[in-house]
This record gives sequence, structure tokens and C-alpha cells, in this order.
Amino acid sequence: MDRNLALEFVRVTESAAIAAAAWMGKGDKISADKAAVDEMRSRFNQIDFDGIVKIGEGEKDEAPMLYTGEKIGTGKGPAMDVALDPVEGTTNLSLGLPNSISVVATGPRDHLLSMPGTYTEQLCVGPEAKEVIDIKASVKVNIHNIAKALGKPVDEVTVVILNRPRHEAMIKEIRDTGARISLIEHGTVAAGVAAAMPNSGVDVMMGTGGAPEAVITAVGVKCFGGNMQALLKPHKDKFLEDARKMGFHDLNKVLTMEDLAKGNNVTFAATGITSGPLLKGVVFGRNTVTTHSVVMRARTRTIRYIEAIHNIGDMK
Repeated sequence: MDRNLALEFVRVTESAAIAAAAWMGKGDKISADKAAVDEMRSRFNQIDFDGIVKIGEGEKDEAPMLYTGEKIGTGKGPAMDVALDPVEGTTNLSLGLPNSISVVATGPRDHLLSMPGTYTEQLCVGPEAKEVIDIKASVKVNIHNIAKALGKPVDEVTVVILNRPRHEAMIKEIRDTGARISLIEHGTVAAGVAAAMPNSGVDVMMGTGGAPEAVITAVGVKCFGGNMQALLKPHKDKFLEDARKMGFHDLNKVLTMEDLAKGNNVTFAATGITSGPLLKGVVFGRNTVTTHSVVMRARTRTIRYIEAIHNIGDMK
């Protein structure tokens, strides 16, 4: 894989984030998503690579799509899988809330797992705790093992989890351990990757989130040297049927990091739209737009944080 290709992908997320950020707080998540999709597709098709969208966006939300199976890029260069979300956290963005990002994860062809548009139970941690997690163990066991691996008391461990009725029992279990909780309304990719990132204020992400997003999260967590496990949880008969057609015959099988994102030749690029634990959001100045991004390669464990100041005149 071209060493500089990941840096081209971060320019894609920058452009999508800027387009979406113009819709912050305007209550129109469909228009925000469409703006990001259009910009992302246009930028991708200027890059010399042979890309196929392995994980697309929009199916669950009936939003504009970069659809699964769509070919992107010029067709010249390396053959690659792409998992993307032009706006992760469209509701957050539309309401002017934190924690929305534009994100692209890539790997060589057939290295990213195809997933049905349903849910997975997920468990994400950073490098220090990568060897101690077990998604089939109890919340108590996992949190105590994570605390021990991190070398801090349980009451200083911070768990991020979606604020959903389905998580009421899990939230109670977390509270019973004495651990701290950070509830989020949306944004499992940013939260899961933040759990693997040093000094993010998040130690672990638990709970059930989107299955397609789990693949994107796995790439980011892998690039930070962390670990992730998942269990597929189809929530409707249609998605159970889809899962079986895609080869998921044993729903009790733990999906490991290597199942979700194979090998180390994967990249992750994300740009903040509204600020969150992973990245700061887009800032519109008088004649400039400032973006904050991260771009990573698992093979070299290179992590670049990029603050870019875009001249508005050059963007038109």
C-alpha cells in the first residue's frame, strides 16, 4: 500500500467534515449527511486507487449513501476495501451536540469484514488492557481485570456506553463495580477508538452498537495498538437472514480484531465535525476553516494528528 495514501484519505475526511459542519445545529441531518457524502465521493474519485465500499452508510437511516459495493477511486493503483461513515453522529451534528466525526478506514481487498446492517455487542480497550478482556465474561470481571492492567483502582476506570434502554442492566452492573460512566447519545466509532487512545479520558467502551461501525472502530483501535471483541446481535429476522447469507452461522462466536480487520496493512483517518473525546470539531473563522484530524497506519503504528487551516478562498 502506498505509504502516502493514508494522507490522501485524511483530505477526504477533512472535506466531508467541512461540508457537514455547515449544517451544525440546523436540525437537518439528511442534508448534513448528503453534503458530506457528495464531498467524500468527489474527493475519493480523484485518488489513484481501486476502491470498493465494503462498509457503506445510510441504509439504516434512509440517508444518502455511499453504498456497499460502490466502486470509488480512479481504478488505478492498489485494490482496497473501504469502510466509511461521512458523518458518524448525524443526530448529534443536527442538534449541535458534541461527538460527530467523518471517518474512513481502509485495508487491502478482502481484509475488512462485511457486516449486516444490524448490531454487535462491543468491547474496546487500549494497549495496556488488550490481553485481559473477554466479552463473554461478566462486566464486573472485565472492569476489574482492566483496572488491574491499567494499574489504577476500579473507581478511576471510565466506561463509555450508549445511553439506551437496552443498556439499563449493563449500566447498573458498571455502577455496582464503582467504575465511572460516560454516557453518549451517538458515536460509537469515536468512543471506541478513544478507549484505545492514550489520555482521552476513556478507558473502555462497552455495549451494543452498529455492526458496520464495529469494523471501522476495529481498524482505529488496531492502529492505536488496542483490542476489540464483538458479538453479532441481529435485532430483526431480516438481519438474522442477512447474517446467515454472509456466513455468520454461529452467533456465539466472538469476533476478534483479526476477524473484523485482517492484518496490519490497514489505515484509519478521521476528522472532527463537532468536538468529542477523539477530536476537536470544525472551526469557521473569518476567512479560514480549521480542522482537526487523526490519520494512522497499523503496520508502522504511526499516528499523526493534523491541525489544518484551510483558506476559504482556495476552497471555492
